[in-house]
Amino acid sequence: MSATPTAPAEAGISTRSRGRPLPAILVGGLITGLLDMTYAMLVYSPKNPLLIPQGIATGVFGDESFQLGARSIILGFFFHFCIALGAAAVYYLASRKFTILVQHAIPCGMIFGALVYLFMHFIVIPLSLVVPGDTPTVYKVTEFVWHWFGVGLPIALSVRRYSR
Repeated sequence: MSATPTAPAEAGISTRSRGRPLPAILVGGLITGLLDMTYAMLVYSPKNPLLIPQGIATGVFGDESFQLGARSIILGFFFHFCIALGAAAVYYLASRKFTILVQHAIPCGMIFGALVYLFMHFIVIPLSLVVPGDTPTVYKVTEFVWHWFGVGLPIALSVRRYSR
């Protein structure tokens, strides 16, 4: 009995590129950025939500960020949305090669959200000027799960929507 080769499309690998990249990336990235910023503000700093974008800006400015006022707030929002749009771009580009990301957007998006969390917490943040803190495990677990739904899923669903 001889094995027959699997066609690339059957293996979840795309043989062609189609879709609309700009709306897929913009819609997915902007929705993700908005949801994730709202989550962070409500969970970590509901009484002073602008500390969140200032905290993001500490990645570049260190603790000085909290002395820079509106400048660091604006840059924190900018950095946050750049990261969200970057994540959407990565997913979109990967979906051009691996059609499974579009065909099974929900589970793949949730896995992607987990990967974004891991990338941010084990690569980006340690390489930044953010001073490591002692975050309780319950917050870490909740944030990890949040990334499945609030980060990966909107990106994957946007890419699926604009890949038709």
